[in-house]
Amino acid sequence: MTAAPRRDTGSLLALLLLALVAAPLGAVAWRGAGLTLGPADWAAVRFSVTQAALSALISTLLAIPVARALARRRFAGRGALVTLMGAPFLLPAVVAVLGLLAIFGRSGLLNSGLQAIGLPPVQIYGLQGVVLAHVFLNLPLATRMILQGWQAIPAERIRLAQSLGFDPADTFRHLERPMLREVLPGVVLIIMVICLTSFAVVLTLGGGPKATTIELAIYQAVRFDFDLGRAAGLAMVQLAIGAVAALAAWLLVRPAGLGAGLDRDTALPAPRGWRLWADGFALFAATLFLILPLLAVVIRGLPGLTDLPATVLPAAVRSVLVALVSALLTTGLALGFALAAARHPRPLIEVAATLPLATSGLVLGTGLFLLVQPFAPPMTLALSVTILVNVALTLPYLYRVLLPEARALHADYGRLADSLSLTGWPRLRWLILPRLARPLGFGAGIAAALSMGDLGVIALFAGDRQATLPLVVQQLTGAYRMEAAAAAALILVTLSFALFWACDAGGRRAAA
Repeated sequence: MTAAPRRDTGSLLALLLLALVAAPLGAVAWRGAGLTLGPADWAAVRFSVTQAALSALISTLLAIPVARALARRRFAGRGALVTLMGAPFLLPAVVAVLGLLAIFGRSGLLNSGLQAIGLPPVQIYGLQGVVLAHVFLNLPLATRMILQGWQAIPAERIRLAQSLGFDPADTFRHLERPMLREVLPGVVLIIMVICLTSFAVVLTLGGGPKATTIELAIYQAVRFDFDLGRAAGLAMVQLAIGAVAALAAWLLVRPAGLGAGLDRDTALPAPRGWRLWADGFALFAATLFLILPLLAVVIRGLPGLTDLPATVLPAAVRSVLVALVSALLTTGLALGFALAAARHPRPLIEVAATLPLATSGLVLGTGLFLLVQPFAPPMTLALSVTILVNVALTLPYLYRVLLPEARALHADYGRLADSLSLTGWPRLRWLILPRLARPLGFGAGIAAALSMGDLGVIALFAGDRQATLPLVVQQLTGAYRMEAAAAAALILVTLSFALFWACDAGGRRAAA
């Protein structure tokens, strides 16, 4: 008697999410149908694909030696370094850009050193700067994904290779190369999808006719030209490219085919000699590359904390409120999706929970702008629309975090709870929340941190009274108020990681 309502609830949630995504996309398709894009628009398309492909390839190639070193070396601080590899996923892109400007910008540490020895400075703006920022943000992600491939090699294969006397070249040929051949295409395409929808990086380091992506062209069409038809046409192109890349990534992420093991923890052989030095250099260089920009933000930002612009603190309050509301809504929806999928797996639920990955915040924002604009000034709904888009874009991540735990919960306790007629709030209070507290806290932390650092839809809609902290940081950077921008960025990154820590720690405490 209780199964049907749960099935209806899961289908209802799926339909609501599909409507939230499909309505803006429908508005974009309707407004952009039949429009012809000009040469500048197609130049933006080419630049988008070029920078995304280069960023993905370079990030992946650089990640291979770092992941390999982590896979076969055991040393003090290894766990902290692996944790560091996950931090840029939660780092606001505008903060990462500011840190890179402090190191590689015109007056940054690198150019100051080059000028001191009489060498010409390097240029960070344009294609090279966009690719550099994307590598900074995605190198850790590529490393973690490739490291999982190395860790998935069964211990029995490693022990067999050792018993057969494999040298490092043989180990690479028979164990590592097959894994890389299967893992790398998916890694490249996933990072390419992320770079295709990057906005904050290109807004700060790109620009100009030769360094404009589709997302930046959409922003310019809405904010400066108010050409909604052109924005819709560009959004359709962005949606098509993103959907093709996301589908290709989904099809190419496959297991390495090395067979199953007994889940024993056996490290790869750790050869000595020059390979030890090579692994050490890879780890040192990657750590330095990730740490220096963050340290630069801290060093530049601390003096400016005593003289913050008046816009910073109100923007910080708005950002925290947006992050908390987005995290609450996203976590609740993701939990409903995961429980419904665990109890009654349905293609509708899987499609609804995956569809947002094929789009981007600016595409959804353009569609919502088109829907709202005839009825109300979009500026008045800036924060509400930002929350809706954040919910749609972060829900797929939380759904993937919660789904395995929800399936295990249903398999272990579902029949027992049904036999005791434990339904509704009592089931949620006494069974679901205690058992899923840890992934719920972790997922809420991810949602809060991602929403806190989002600079996408808010840039389309917001005026001065609706600006969130990432937008204020970007505006200060654009005005070359670098010390004030660094101080605001320091507050932003502190609040982002504090929200993540509070949610994650709360979930772990509740599960204890």
